[in-house]
Amino acid sequence: MSALDDTRRSGGGRSALAARRRERAQEILTATRTLFDQRGLRDAQIEDIARAVGINRAIIYRHFSGKEELFALVLAGYLDELSERMAQASDASSPVQQLESITGCFFDFGTAHPAFADCALSLMRRTGPELLEEVSEEAMRRLGASIAACLGRVARVLRAGTEQGVFNVEDPDVLANTLYAQGLGLLQLARVGLLVKEETPAVPSVATIPADRLRHSMVTSAVALAVGPEGAVSG
Repeated sequence: MSALDDTRRSGGGRSALAARRRERAQEILTATRTLFDQRGLRDAQIEDIARAVGINRAIIYRHFSGKEELFALVLAGYLDELSERMAQASDASSPVQQLESITGCFFDFGTAHPAFADCALSLMRRTGPELLEEVSEEAMRRLGASIAACLGRVARVLRAGTEQGVFNVEDPDVLANTLYAQGLGLLQLARVGLLVKEETPAVPSVATIPADRLRHSMVTSAVALAVGPEGAVSG
């Protein structure tokens, strides 16, 4: 057997090993997503993920730097799915209807998948430098691309509406990021389902708040921010 044959065989072995590593990493991500959807982020432990895949927990750390990286990549998967749904929701005729549709889509997706907001909020609690220390550069690029895809859909609607004179948005990217952060907060409020208010001075009271009211609030707030204090909805 020639040296060239040895090289080809060695290269084929490395390719097969790399493919197996990618397959195993995807198995871990799929199991994590399934457990998150079933139990939520808090109740899904690394041991449970390893058990679902049929591996030792130590193997998970051969593929991912830690829980934060695992959460980041699962969040990227959620965002990719959300982006596809937002694309379908943005077929409405006017910028206002498009913004209402994609904002409602965000709320519906988040309430159907509570772990989506859990993952996003968990990562947002950390500073950029902290994340860069705990999550690999490749995973950060993957997450960044997934977030940008969703935010880009919102920004394009805001930009188009501004060009048509329907919205009054100085920086569509800033508002898109703002709506994303506010939306995550409303999703958490919808999950809690409780409204706190002052019954009399210094005496609080608690009441339930239905999800449909919060959905309406999210949608109308998004439009109001896009129209601005001096704008007028004309489409």
